[in-house]
Amino acid sequence: MKQTIIITWWAWFIWSNFLNKYVNKHLDIHWVNIDALTYAWKLENISKEVQDASNYSFEQVDIRNKSSLRKVYETYTPTDIIHFAAESHVDNSIKNPTIFTETNVIGTQNLLDLHREFDLQRFHHISTDEVYWDLPNGWFFTEETPLNPSSPYSCSKASSDFYVKAYGRTYWIDYVITRCSNNYWPNQDNEKLIPHFFSLLKQDKAVTVYWDWSNIRDWLYVEDHCDAIWEVFSKAESKKIYNIWGNNEYTNLEITKMIIGEMWKDESYISYVTDRAWHDVRYAIDAKKIQDELWWFPKIHFEKWIKITLDYYKNN
Repeated sequence: MKQTIIITWWAWFIWSNFLNKYVNKHLDIHWVNIDALTYAWKLENISKEVQDASNYSFEQVDIRNKSSLRKVYETYTPTDIIHFAAESHVDNSIKNPTIFTETNVIGTQNLLDLHREFDLQRFHHISTDEVYWDLPNGWFFTEETPLNPSSPYSCSKASSDFYVKAYGRTYWIDYVITRCSNNYWPNQDNEKLIPHFFSLLKQDKAVTVYWDWSNIRDWLYVEDHCDAIWEVFSKAESKKIYNIWGNNEYTNLEITKMIIGEMWKDESYISYVTDRAWHDVRYAIDAKKIQDELWWFPKIHFEKWIKITLDYYKNN
């Protein structure tokens, strides 16, 4: 039986990079791409070569609609799924938490139910480091860190993680979960920090940074993330969870100053604003487990590729 993998979207940016690399790299696999085509979609981010590939199919389906999903499963007889799909913007989740519950929790449960119904093999659930908690300096998340989400977005993702684990225990589903740090590279949606700040500066507008500018994130090059996903999906033992990190911790102010410098602006273009309530200050990942068990390490040097990324947004 030919391997057929369903790919559900996740903020189109990571998802499209994954498809652009692996559809052509694994011609023996039929890739079925499911996307609801919401506000952040850009199908042009899928290369023409991939869109025309005989081993690639696209279906416009909302994962909240189980009956529409079932038709896809009946049509393609999938063997596995890599579940990227999620509403993922924290500020949006604060304004409208319901859509995050519907997509990230109910949508994931629909996929798990169909996984059982059609007797699929691997269920790879893509999660986030935001399901953990706010870390003091010198501490790092491990896969054993208790989940303690602080926004409707991270709560919905933690809930979906628990659903996957529960289905694995109750129904013996073969699952793996990966939790990543902040991704970067061209073609992100304009709501994300780097493209959003470039958009403002090109309009000669100030960028906004919280008064407590010390928010720290780890930055992961998107292709490194995609390679780690494939390593876990194809090689990891069942019911394993892995953290994926870029080993690049920077404050939001440091990233902001990089962007301002690239646009030949000065710090008068920084507007300091009041932080949102209970904003997590620092996320940091211990990725020793994926290194020791799967021998995966990030390959991309941050200082080189952040410059290429910034050049892209400056010129596009």
